[in-house]
Amino acid sequence: MRILDRHIGSTVLFSILVVALIVLGLDLLFAFIGELDDVEGSYGALDALVYTLFTLPRRLYEMLPLAALIGCLIGLGTLASNSELTIMRAAGVSIPRIVAAVFKPLLVILLAGVLLGEYAAPYSENIAESRRAIAQGTEQAFKSRGFWHREGNDFLHINAVQPDGALRGITRYRFDGERQLLEASFASRAVVEEETWLMTDVQTTRFPESDRTEVVASAQERWNVLLSADLLSVVVLDPEVLSLSGIWHYQSYLAEQNLSNAQYRLAFWKKLLQPLATLALVFVAISFVFGPLRSVTLGQRVFTGVLVGFSFRIIQDLLGPSSLVFGFSPLMAVMAPILVLFVLGGVLLKRAG
Repeated sequence: MRILDRHIGSTVLFSILVVALIVLGLDLLFAFIGELDDVEGSYGALDALVYTLFTLPRRLYEMLPLAALIGCLIGLGTLASNSELTIMRAAGVSIPRIVAAVFKPLLVILLAGVLLGEYAAPYSENIAESRRAIAQGTEQAFKSRGFWHREGNDFLHINAVQPDGALRGITRYRFDGERQLLEASFASRAVVEEETWLMTDVQTTRFPESDRTEVVASAQERWNVLLSADLLSVVVLDPEVLSLSGIWHYQSYLAEQNLSNAQYRLAFWKKLLQPLATLALVFVAISFVFGPLRSVTLGQRVFTGVLVGFSFRIIQDLLGPSSLVFGFSPLMAVMAPILVLFVLGGVLLKRAG
């Protein structure tokens, strides 16, 4: 039986890896072509290529569930087309045993996904975004890149956060309790030291009265800001790219600042439950091979896998924002499609058995 398990597992694992490489290659190609639209000034084609390559871990992490679904359909479908599954069933091998043989190599894929999502993807994405923001350091790029942050009555815009923690292009707008602008400051660079930011090349415009302004320039200046270096490495990226620990710490920080953290709670549940979603997709793929896709062509299996995978993604992407708008639990929005897949797979396998 161990030889049989290894045969099933290796066939499925090989199919998943081949699908992942093909889809990843196409995704990188189209991403590079799209990135060429932003080539301008000091940001050249080579910079666009380097940026695209740095986003590889994030892209691989995002496509693993779809690759596992299609790869399982192809691997098990090949065994079914060669009548190997029929022979196994005739020899007394149960469907649960075959399902377990498929899930064993899948654990390797899930582990690789967790490592990518927690360590490789956030780090490489931070490097990619900071390199691009610095290379596109024009006034137009400054307005369209970077991120905004609010702390009390201060609103800050940061152009880029480098992997070493240094900040580039920091603008701060300070308001009073009645939302009247008190001063606007810009610093070309900053280093974060716990609750203090050491700013370099600071230019401040103050508005002491409505009819006049004061402009003050200084080589260095300290700003007291609660946003630490660890939190900065989190806020610079989209919530979907962050590690679980980073999402959790930042959503707690937002709650302490009385700011909305619903988007980060949704991202937390999506990332935490992605391994379970991958298992659900593979479970459905197994049920399809033993049920409605038992004797169809390879092209039909691939088409069905793509259709199911994208349908699942679209439903999750619709339910997630809906939970933010209508106020129901983000956990429910993420978990509902996964439960539907498990129920569907269980019904199909029960009919096949």
